[in-house]
Amino acid sequence: MVQIQSFTFNPLAENSYVLYDETLEAVLIDPGCYDPREKDALTDFIAQNDLKPVKLLNTHAHIDHVLGNAFVKRKYGIELYLHESDLPVLKSNKILAPHYGIMAYEETEVDHFLIPGETVTFGNSALEVRFVPGHAPGHVAFVGHADRFVIGGDVLFRGSVGRTDFPLSDFNTLVHSIRTQLYTLPDDYTVYPGHLGTTTIGQEKRTNPFVRM
Repeated sequence: MVQIQSFTFNPLAENSYVLYDETLEAVLIDPGCYDPREKDALTDFIAQNDLKPVKLLNTHAHIDHVLGNAFVKRKYGIELYLHESDLPVLKSNKILAPHYGIMAYEETEVDHFLIPGETVTFGNSALEVRFVPGHAPGHVAFVGHADRFVIGGDVLFRGSVGRTDFPLSDFNTLVHSIRTQLYTLPDDYTVYPGHLGTTTIGQEKRTNPFVRM
């Protein structure tokens, strides 16, 4: 069974996730840790639970979701997975960082490009990669079917959806992604978003003012 630990990091209040199972192998998703206190919170949790990080996954490459990438890669010697279509977003972060008041952004190379429909494994567990562009051109979601959850990044929120006023964002594409890739999941799947609290697929299908079924 997959255990999910969330952290809220950096000035943009981004949710970072550590997923692990009974083997104690773990994947780190969207590590937004920026200052020393945040980095310590992440590494202390991993050490206290005897976890072994094996992969670093990004749902997308907006700066608040990747601030800790370089630190995590260096600390644990693990490789970074990202969809290729988000490379322009990743490469723009060095220029954009000062506009967010971030003066110590460290660039990171991608080791593997995620392919929609593929399975990312760790320990005894598996995550399906679903392509959900709109908020970002290479945005993906990670679906844990065995434990009925979605790590959704900035696509679907409780009562809201991801912003589409960024460069390379598109609202119609986002709505299509939600309808075809998320709302096709069972209603009881829990959504762990990139900001704020959790929701379920069924709750959003019934009540989300932006995308209802």
